Amino acid sequence: MPKSRTSPLTRRGFIAAGGALGLVAALAACGGGDDSAKEDGGKDKGAAASGPWTFKDDLGVDVSTKSKPKNIVAFTGTAAALYDYGVPVKGVFGPTKTADGKPDVQAGSLDISKVEILGNVYDQFNVEKYAALRPDLLVTNTWDGSYWYVPEASKDKILKLAPTAAISVGKDATMDKALARTADLAKSLGADMEAKKTVDAKARFEAAAEKVRQATKANPGIKVLAGSGYPEVFYASTPKTSADLSYFQQLGVEFVVPDKLDEGDFFESLSWENAGKYKADVIFLDNRSSALQPETLSKEKPTWAELPAVKAGQVTPRVTEPIYSYDKCAQILEDLAKSIQGAKKVS
Repeated sequence: MPKSRTSPLTRRGFIAAGGALGLVAALAACGGGDDSAKEDGGKDKGAAASGPWTFKDDLGVDVSTKSKPKNIVAFTGTAAALYDYGVPVKGVFGPTKTADGKPDVQAGSLDISKVEILGNVYDQFNVEKYAALRPDLLVTNTWDGSYWYVPEASKDKILKLAPTAAISVGKDATMDKALARTADLAKSLGADMEAKKTVDAKARFEAAAEKVRQATKANPGIKVLAGSGYPEVFYASTPKTSADLSYFQQLGVEFVVPDKLDEGDFFESLSWENAGKYKADVIFLDNRSSALQPETLSKEKPTWAELPAVKAGQVTPRVTEPIYSYDKCAQILEDLAKSIQGAKKVS
């Protein structure tokens, strides 16, 4: 699982799967659901605006509202996926805007000027702004049973304001499953899954998956290390606990698997002196704005520059937290196929 922007894995609290149960009454009290049901004249392609809405999320929670949610707030990456399917959100939390004001890589195609940013870094979530949006649904991901980027300190207040749904992208998921579940959610919220753009994107994704299969067969034995660079540590990830890496492994990608995983079983923390512990032909490097990128690593970390894959120029950006729309994941697979196909054995 990805390291948070400002907090290590061990600081992330576990939230019981039943935490969203019983929140409908609280939502009715804040008035979000009734007003949203009156919007857009019932022109949705999904369930009727006046009818109840339900969705069983990946924590096993039966999330429900009196009418189909309109005032949706979501983790940035999840919001970006919903946007790709034509489902708008009112607010986002998570990496959205970089220091220079540009969209963060996790914002995808979102127009960040048109959403309320409730928090831009880990453990940041403005509850007052959230309440002012009169939310009738909160959506995020889950890696291990917790609500991703919902701060432990304020989660109880947040979860009382609106029902919350989570899509699994961690230990119990693979990329194709996470895509299907996100598509299910989008459809329930009114997305037209038969739209040409969506149909074409899914076909492109399936074709890209086949390209990866063929690339691994044509260039066998290429060892890939999924890594993430931070000032004090280099994280080597296991493929078994992230939906993207698990799926790549199913497609034939041969990963280097670290043998001393940290708490949570997501990665091994290596000092920069030991960054070369695992030999790899290709490095998938965390592309998030919170992580150090190749140019900085080459300047500041001598051991990075000595890694065989780095010397060979075989460092490929890893979209560590994919936007789970077929459009965005198709591009990830296409880039993956190219990196495997063109790699030389250097380990």
